[in-house]
Amino acid sequence: MKILHLVSTVDPRSGGPIEGVRQSGLAMTSLGHQIEVASLDPIDAPYVRDFPLPLHALGPGRGHYGYSADYLPWLRAEAPRFDAAIVHGLWQYHGLGARRALRDANVPYYVYAHGMLDPWFRRTYPVKHLKKWAYWPWAEYRVLRDAAAVIFTTDEERRLARESFWLYRANERVVPFGASAPPASADALRDAFLRTSPHLQNKRIVLFLGRLHPKKGCDMLIHAFAEHARETPDAHLLMAGPDPAHWQPALQAIAQSHGIAHRISWPGMLQGDLKWGAFYASDVFVLPSHQENFGVAVAEALACGLPVLVSDKVNVWREIDSDHAGFVAPDTIAGTQQMLASWRALDDSARHAMRAQARRTFDARFAVEGMVKALLALLHEHPSNADARSRAERAMRTASARN
Repeated sequence: MKILHLVSTVDPRSGGPIEGVRQSGLAMTSLGHQIEVASLDPIDAPYVRDFPLPLHALGPGRGHYGYSADYLPWLRAEAPRFDAAIVHGLWQYHGLGARRALRDANVPYYVYAHGMLDPWFRRTYPVKHLKKWAYWPWAEYRVLRDAAAVIFTTDEERRLARESFWLYRANERVVPFGASAPPASADALRDAFLRTSPHLQNKRIVLFLGRLHPKKGCDMLIHAFAEHARETPDAHLLMAGPDPAHWQPALQAIAQSHGIAHRISWPGMLQGDLKWGAFYASDVFVLPSHQENFGVAVAEALACGLPVLVSDKVNVWREIDSDHAGFVAPDTIAGTQQMLASWRALDDSARHAMRAQARRTFDARFAVEGMVKALLALLHEHPSNADARSRAERAMRTASARN
């Protein structure tokens, strides 16, 4: 198939959705599909140059909304080359532009909501929610209504989406998100990471990997880690991620108030081998978010055999809990303390068993291959993709005959 992904930005600092596009796009390309991406980024941005898939940077878009005069005419001209277009995220111009360009075309478009309809945003930012209501009926409501399908990564996300706006209509489908397996050279990656951070040698690293953002519960984590640090003399908290809200000084002040500033490191965003090395060097992964649609880093931690401590607002918490691949608790300081205490209470044998289960959970539920298979099945359902479906079936028959 020929698939066009439409995103506001490919900047890796924007979070998990673009990492999902990158990983699934590379996986589909390896299977012979043609994947391209269009974004509202400036063409000279360094992350545009380094993006590993064919990319059309049509920005810079204006302001946070990202309006670009070049986007709509480009999409109308280029869309006929594709079997499907996939819009990632809401509340920005790339989605509304997709509806305007494609609703009367023979190219179906799909929308990944990526958690942006979660009622947590309504409760936490009521003024912003009122602003969204001002253009919901004529913009996002119609983007979702006219999409071939609105894609949710979990049943939990789909259920919660119905609670944000009473005027809501969508062809809802659930396609589990996924992540690529890590490089197999765990020891080498771990050692390379520790050489860059020698102060972490022989430490029991509690790893947070994600944006430093209030919704991630970073402040709660630091409060909770103070108790864990007292109970575990060799514990060290690694707060790895970009700081778009410039929140780090306030978080460091919390650590200072507990007397644990020297027990926390702030390496910024980790990518590539350093990211995988951090996973392999860590004792446990933690994400106490107030709202989290999926959490690519959760899947990546599991892929490295790293148990995960997640709040019950991370939408994959049920899978983690039922598989015993980590611990789950409410998104509070007490809940985060409880997860860390549960991890402390395990003996070496129980920790080893949970690490083995973490990898099994990744393989069964969150591997990118499963996501690709489910997404392609959804795209093939559309009547306009009958030819693409036939090509895929012929390719599968040919591959089976060769085997």
